Amino acid sequence: MLTKDELPECPVATTVQLIGNKWKLLIIRNLLSAPQRFTQLKAGIPGISQKVLTDNLRALERDGILLREVYAQIPPKVVYSLTEIGQSLLPIIDRMADWGNFYKSQSV
Repeated sequence: MLTKDELPECPVATTVQLIGNKWKLLIIRNLLSAPQRFTQLKAGIPGISQKVLTDNLRALERDGILLREVYAQIPPKVVYSLTEIGQSLLPIIDRMADWGNFYKSQSV
């Protein structure tokens, strides 16, 4: 998790820094419905590469937005879920969906 000194002073800039790319938003969107394994996340986000998914999952984990649970079994099982902080993004994602639908309804 980043320290307060590492975060921008502006709260909007902080939010954009933490979740501001399209891949992170789509990962969070998918995890809001239920915890998922890597292959489920990759299948649910068309166009994302394995490397980009891995990099974004690591960043979201580092920032305290998601939890990576490793189960000691063969083959290894890893499940990703949102932390309480990650779950708190639900209203933001919902409003973004509402605005996206509004925008699409206004387009010619």
